[in-house]
Amino acid sequence: MKTKMKVIASLKIWIAIYPSITLFLYLFGEKLAALPSYLRTFLLTISLVSWIVFAAVPFIDTILKRVASNS
Repeated sequence: MKTKMKVIASLKIWIAIYPSITLFLYLFGEKLAALPSYLRTFLLTISLVSWIVFAAVPFIDTILKRVASNS
């Protein structure tokens, strides 16, 4: 994979991850605070990795393709 494609892929993933983690912690942070850190980390990663891979990044790809086709 060329460097430009790696940079684009990492930006798309970051765009998906940052708001997802923020929203997840906003919604569930207080409930998760009572759990040990290893369990909080497990729950955060098991749910958000699936969300990022199967929903968020494909959604961002769709938006970017629509924007590119309208240009």
